[in-house]
This record gives sequence, C-alpha cells and structure tokens, in this order.
Amino acid sequence: MTAAPEGHSERSEAGDDSGRGSGSTGSDSTDSDSTDSDAPDVPGTPTDVVAGGGYPAACDTPGRKLLYDLVSIPSPSGEESAAAERLVDFFAANGREAWIDEVGNVRAPANDAVLLTSHLDTVPGDIPVEVRPAGDEDLCAIEGLVGGPGEPVLWGRGAVDATGPLVSMAVAAVAAGVSFVGVAGEETDSRGARHLVADRDAPEAVVNGEPSGWDGITLGYRGFLAGTYVNTSESGHSSRPEPNAIQHAIDWWHGVEETFTPTDPDTPVFEQVTTKPVSVDGGLTDDGLAVETTMDVQLRVPPARTVDGIHELAEGELTTGTVQWQEPIPPVMESPRTDLARAFRVAIRGAGGDVRLLRKTGTSDMNLYAAEWDCPMVTYGPGDSSLDHAPNERLPLSELDRAATVLADVCWERT
Repeated sequence: MTAAPEGHSERSEAGDDSGRGSGSTGSDSTDSDSTDSDAPDVPGTPTDVVAGGGYPAACDTPGRKLLYDLVSIPSPSGEESAAAERLVDFFAANGREAWIDEVGNVRAPANDAVLLTSHLDTVPGDIPVEVRPAGDEDLCAIEGLVGGPGEPVLWGRGAVDATGPLVSMAVAAVAAGVSFVGVAGEETDSRGARHLVADRDAPEAVVNGEPSGWDGITLGYRGFLAGTYVNTSESGHSSRPEPNAIQHAIDWWHGVEETFTPTDPDTPVFEQVTTKPVSVDGGLTDDGLAVETTMDVQLRVPPARTVDGIHELAEGELTTGTVQWQEPIPPVMESPRTDLARAFRVAIRGAGGDVRLLRKTGTSDMNLYAAEWDCPMVTYGPGDSSLDHAPNERLPLSELDRAATVLADVCWERT
C-alpha cells in the first residue's frame, strides 16, 4: 500500500453486495463464514525453487516458500532488485518467460484475459522473519482469517503489504497461464505502475494486489493530491503584530481544513475530502533577513469529487505564498456488477467464503490503472490491511493458500 510520505493508508469500509458501502469509518467488514479446513490444492501447482533453504516446516509448498524468501529479502522502495530476481527465478522454474524491465518491474506476459499485478516494494522496517503458531491475539486481530490457535502465521515486513498478495498472484498466474507484473515503487511514486500503463495496451481485466482478506474484494479508492506550500516574509521582532511566513502557512492550512470539513459529522470517511499536513519547516534564513517556511500537505479525494475541483478550492484559500502541486492520482470506484467482480463472488463462495465488498480510504495503483485502461478491475489479496506498515505485520499461511485458489479460479473462469 503506498506511503507518500504518510502512506496510501488503507483503512477500509465494507459494503453490502450493492457495492455502496456500510458507512463505516474504520477497518470494519461484514461478517464472514470462512472455513477451518485447508484450502484445496491449486491445479498446476508451481515447481519449487529453493533460494535460501532452511525453511520452517510449515513452508511446505512452493507458494509458501516463495513468500518466506521474498519476505526475508529486504525490498524497500528503490531496493527491489533482489526480490525481483527471486521472482523471475520462480517463473523461469515453471517454464514462464519473465524479465525485469527498465524501471524494475517483473514482467511475465501470457494470456491477457487477466493481468495480475501487485507491488514488489515494502515500506522500511525490520521485523524478524519467522513462522509462529497463531495465538489469541491473531484470532482477535484477524478474525476469520485463521483456522484456529496453532495455525502457522508468517511474520515479517511485507507479509501483508503486499508480498502476500504478490505471491498469491504469482502462484495463480503460473497455474492459470495469465499475465503477471510485479511493479516497483508503489510505496513512493508508483513509478512501476506509471511505466506499465504507458508501455503496454490495456488487458481484458486487471486484478491489483493489495490485502483485502481472501474473502473480500476492493472496488474503490480515494484519490490523492499532494503539494508543498512555500512562502517568505521579511524578518522582524517577534513582538510585531504582522504575520510572518510561518503564520501565513498555518492560516492557509486552517482555511483548507475548514473548506473540506463535512457539514454532516456522520459522513463516512470514504466520502470525505480529508486533509493532512505531513511536514513543516520554517524559520530565519541564514542571513537573518527573512523568514521562510515550507509545508507538505496531502488531500484524499472521494470518487464523488474531482481532483481538479479539490485543487481549485485549496488554491482559493491562498492569500500569499504558492503551492507546488505533485502529479495527482484520481479516485476510482468500480462497479460490483462487472463479469470480473461476479467471477470473484463465485470463486469466494465456492471456497466457502462470505463475500465482502470493500472501499478503501487510501490510494493504490488501481487508481492509475483505472484512469488509463478501460477494462474491469478489482483489488484483491490475502491479509488484514490494518496490519499494513505495522510492527506486528503477519499473514496466516492458509490465507495465502486460499487467496491463490480464488485467484486461479477467477482466471480459469475468464480464460
């Protein structure tokens, strides 16, 4: 899930089967009926590729071993090359052509009836990689995602965001013979996704990989607008009443916050424009003749609004100073009635799940794909998104297995 720099935070709001959402503002979801049994084997199970060896006993399938390897390889944004090479080896061992392109994406083209794509990079953070039996805290934190106490759970940075989704897609892509791309830089500038949409034609359908839980599909994300306010004022004694550049920055931001404060306090977060300053720097210049300030800010834009409209309103609060805006990411809201969404509902129910339709208050690469490609798409992947970027990031291994089965079923249905 993208952090730029505060993060494409993935608080989720569950919806009913109409896809309109429940109005929750937290990581809430509808109840699910997940089963305690192991997921069925995926036909066309990939060949094992042993990179490091010494796997825990629970890492007894190619997919689980691939996950263990990739979580064990540090891959913060900009340092994805070792993880990318491991993924290329996995595809090569299974008779699939794969390569690393000029921006660091892993490309494994095949049947374009479905493009499975997730990101290679993670946020920084050193979490010791180990497999532990699930305890009571797992049952509380990831209700419905584990079979019970004692089930193996993999701990490590990226297990949820988004190496777990990435691996489930790699396994399904090999099993079903569909296209796959592991993209670089999602947690910072989405350089991999931006390159992908500029470099290839639209597939027939896209499944973007982010944690939704094996029984959930994400249909909507808010957009993202980031900028830096810059101002300079003459220096003067602090007893003078005239505002300096720092005060001007604060005044502008207060105006922006008031502009986007919802009139109805019960408005769901997904439907709000939320505003957040993420860094402020200011003070006297080195020569002591002026006061300078910069303030980095982020705004999240719901699908009911446009990024251009939000930009115009924020600019309208300026009385002095300027804002240097970054390239925006538009919001997205996909229909729950596409053939792709229907295929997921059928596959999840076939695996014993109670389907949850989600919309996320953050932003993902699916926003960029939807802006450029006119085809059905959803976001899907194993894991509890409340553990994104967290110091206790972890994934039950059966969650990985179930997600890979669902993905393969969806791909077979479309091919």
